Amino acid sequence: MSSPETGPPDDLSAVAPRLRDLRRRAALTLEAAAASAGLSPAHLSRLETGHRQPSLPMLLALARIYGTTVSELLGETVADRDAVVRGAEMEPTAAGGWTYRQAGAPGRGMQALRLHVPHGSQGDIVRVHPGEEWLYVLTGRLRLRLGDTTHRLAPGDSAHFDSLTPHRIAAQDPDGVELLFVHTLLQSPTSALCLGGPAPSHHGDMP
Repeated sequence: MSSPETGPPDDLSAVAPRLRDLRRRAALTLEAAAASAGLSPAHLSRLETGHRQPSLPMLLALARIYGTTVSELLGETVADRDAVVRGAEMEPTAAGGWTYRQAGAPGRGMQALRLHVPHGSQGDIVRVHPGEEWLYVLTGRLRLRLGDTTHRLAPGDSAHFDSLTPHRIAAQDPDGVELLFVHTLLQSPTSALCLGGPAPSHHGDMP
């Protein structure tokens, strides 16, 4: 597993052709898909050609737009749709500083993840998209901003909210925070993820 300093893992290099194929299958132009994901067309083009690596929030946004899951974007497959996912089978994947494990089967109407969010990672990113999100704090303390209100969640606390509400997630403790995270997968032309804060000038230039 790689760290934010060493960059994303090698298996993310295979995402580029899948991003292009899924966009074409969804009958979306580069400009339309980029606008829905809150990216510039140039940045999405770099992702599709493998010149830039997507962060986990970018993967989440594109998966919603294309009506698929992050696991399928990464080419992860399972032999069948088993109702049970064993902890030992949850392989860690790093993206954008976060580490996540798939906690549910692909091809469902919602996606379940186990996330580790390091301290200082993506805490300034504002997310806005259709659907719902639910999270549960396993370890550490979480700072969750919903609209203009900041909530501090401790282990055992949870939150369930409409993800059209602008929201930010950040670890409050130096050791980071471990979460269970569930979100709905909606394919919508209005799907968008605001990256790098509310200023439009930040879009398309996140590492």
